[in-house]
Amino acid sequence: MLLNKNYFELFNLPISFEIDTEHLARHYRDLQRTIHPDKFAGAPEQERLLALQQAAHINTAYQTLKQPLLRAQYLLELLDKQTVVEPEMQLDTTFLMEQIELREALAEIKQLEVLTRFLTQIEQKIQQLIATLTLHFQQMNYAIARDTVKKLQFLDKLHREIMLLEEQLSC
Repeated sequence: MLLNKNYFELFNLPISFEIDTEHLARHYRDLQRTIHPDKFAGAPEQERLLALQQAAHINTAYQTLKQPLLRAQYLLELLDKQTVVEPEMQLDTTFLMEQIELREALAEIKQLEVLTRFLTQIEQKIQQLIATLTLHFQQMNYAIARDTVKKLQFLDKLHREIMLLEEQLSC
């Protein structure tokens, strides 16, 4: 049954931070065609409910594995069940100070072209953290990976705020 599989098993992927996104998308489409609730419209109530639950599980799994931050969080959660829990690391003050400075810089931006340059800078930082995460997972250094995920969460939130401001400035 699909509901009993972890997200990696569901899409026939190895449990790893690095995944083949084309493989993921292809398997997602295949599963959706097979399990789509519309195919069970005339089926008994229990089968319709199961199809709906499976479709929701597939959608959640796909969205989680597709996005590096969510994938890293899920992978750490999955691996924590298999490994000894390591002590949590504290975010370094340099990183936290940088976040304060980035938020202050964002608050001062009033022009779309300035925001575009700022967005590029943040996206580069995000890509650097994703590359760092890849190494941590390859080296099975999960404590540091958790620390890097926390940093990525800060930048992801900042990225979403930039996108909202971009919408406002574009109007």
